[in-house]
Amino acid sequence: MKVTVEDAGGTALPDDAWQVDVQVDPLTDGEHEVRLRVRYDGSQPVDARIRVEVPVPAVEHPRWLIPGVFYGDNRDPACIRRYPRYSPGELDASDLVADHWSFRADRAATPVVFGWGPNGGVALEVDANTALGLSGLGLGAGPDRPASIWVSLPYREEPFSYVGEPHGVPSLAESFRWEPGDAHELRIGLWDLPADHAGFAPVLRRLRARERATNPPVEPWVDLADAAELTSYGLWRWHYREDPAVLVETALFDRELIGGEGGNDRLAMHVAWVSGIPYAHALLRHGRRVGNPSYVEAGTAVIDHITSNLTPAGTFWGCWYAEGGWKQSWTPVPGGLHARTLAEATLFTVRALAAERVEHPTWRDAALQNLGFALSAQDAEGNFGSLYHLESGEVMSRRGAAGLTWVAAMAEAYEVFGDERHLAAARSGGAYYAADVRNGTLCGAPEDVDLAPTSEDGYAALIAYAALYRIDRDPGWLELARTAADWMLTFRYSYDVSFSPQTILGAYNFRSRGADTASPSNQHLHNYGLICTAELAALATWTGDDSYALAAVEHLRFARQFVARRDGDFNARRGMVTERYYQTQCFGPPGAILTLSHSWCIGLLLLACEDALTHLTTIDW
Repeated sequence: MKVTVEDAGGTALPDDAWQVDVQVDPLTDGEHEVRLRVRYDGSQPVDARIRVEVPVPAVEHPRWLIPGVFYGDNRDPACIRRYPRYSPGELDASDLVADHWSFRADRAATPVVFGWGPNGGVALEVDANTALGLSGLGLGAGPDRPASIWVSLPYREEPFSYVGEPHGVPSLAESFRWEPGDAHELRIGLWDLPADHAGFAPVLRRLRARERATNPPVEPWVDLADAAELTSYGLWRWHYREDPAVLVETALFDRELIGGEGGNDRLAMHVAWVSGIPYAHALLRHGRRVGNPSYVEAGTAVIDHITSNLTPAGTFWGCWYAEGGWKQSWTPVPGGLHARTLAEATLFTVRALAAERVEHPTWRDAALQNLGFALSAQDAEGNFGSLYHLESGEVMSRRGAAGLTWVAAMAEAYEVFGDERHLAAARSGGAYYAADVRNGTLCGAPEDVDLAPTSEDGYAALIAYAALYRIDRDPGWLELARTAADWMLTFRYSYDVSFSPQTILGAYNFRSRGADTASPSNQHLHNYGLICTAELAALATWTGDDSYALAAVEHLRFARQFVARRDGDFNARRGMVTERYYQTQCFGPPGAILTLSHSWCIGLLLLACEDALTHLTTIDW
């Protein structure tokens, strides 16, 4: 272990003015507690930073992990989205590539950095905030630097910062003003790990448990019934349009400054993912349960509209626009349709059919046509493809794991239709994508970040393998579901970010514990993890590990903050839910929110509340 005192710019300071004592106490299972005592005996105040660094077992190209921020090399070279990527011996701010990276701790879902070599690994964890300020987490290795990980107190990002732009910006950094005679004691966790990269899971499980034991749970603003009532109203009032029947994707908080009712709302609807069938299904379910004919009519009409309009290839379209009608997915490839979006639309059409007590022939036919298309697109290895041409049906790409959601759609279709072809395709697809789950290389689920790893990849994998295990009790599927959940939960915040009371999140005492960061590319908090609330609960039952159910509880409690309870609540309108909470410096300032409501954010909260109120009633939400 190496401890360095550096100035505000990162240059090492002379040792003669500093006393540094390090005590390392072994705990259990490879964990050590490091007590760092630092005293400054200089004659003048100085702005400084403490850096604690440990080597990664000798290797030139380690495997990295900072939960929510950095996964392996973090970006496939072919990925068109630009955000930090590791590459030995490279340094290019314009391409966001470097052989060493350091990040402020509030970018991380848990403030811990892992590094593995072929014979083992190490991890360093630290409190996000200490007496010295916001902490930092770093990693690096290259031709002229030994492989290592480090903690900075306070943080300094290097070699440049990523704030959501497709290029690096000057490094963000903080330093602490040391006065003569100042002394501080700091705690850091050091872990020795096996070579198996899955060794992150027990470390994170233990850190989450400590946080839960130390700090009280998030107090949601509303209970389940009130959340369901508010979100159903919000989805119907602000996002539903009748002619044609759509759920428009965004609705601005301020309805007057945009030129009247809905003047600058995003008048578009995906068939799934960020709008469409999953949320129409949630509205329909709620309407049936509470006896609200307006909600039943709206949910039914949206699904009718989507299922009545298929592409020449026989699939759902990607997106509907008020100006232009039905179009492709969000891809620069002409005519491209994204596999995950189509598969999710199909999955929720199947779920809607299973939930309804009346016949919907158009829904059934559309689901079967999409399933038939996916059967024809699946190759001999089980890959369903990631991008299709809307006219020819050609599989335009098989990269990434966007096709994984077809596994869930096939498995649940087998439960509804009883077609053995669907079961065989689900098994084949589950076997194909298993390597991505085991290796932690899932990527490609959202349309807008190409081959980036995202929290949504974890949700899709958990849903897929849970569906497989439900119909085919092979313990291998259960183990893959558990592995997918462990990886997915690396994106889930285990602690509360500290916000200035002068920001809206600080003023409202917003709690980040239980939130998910979207991805290393999109570093903001969101609630999309609500889509697999039922799967996490089932996994807890199947494995006997209640931590999975507790993770679902924490996410649903987090998501029941910032639901507008009345017009004017946080300047929103009743029932609105924002898409983004800014917990770090990316796309917006920490402590701010995006001032628009999104149909998927409302719809997923409604869906999770319906699940919790109807068939997950034994859990204390």
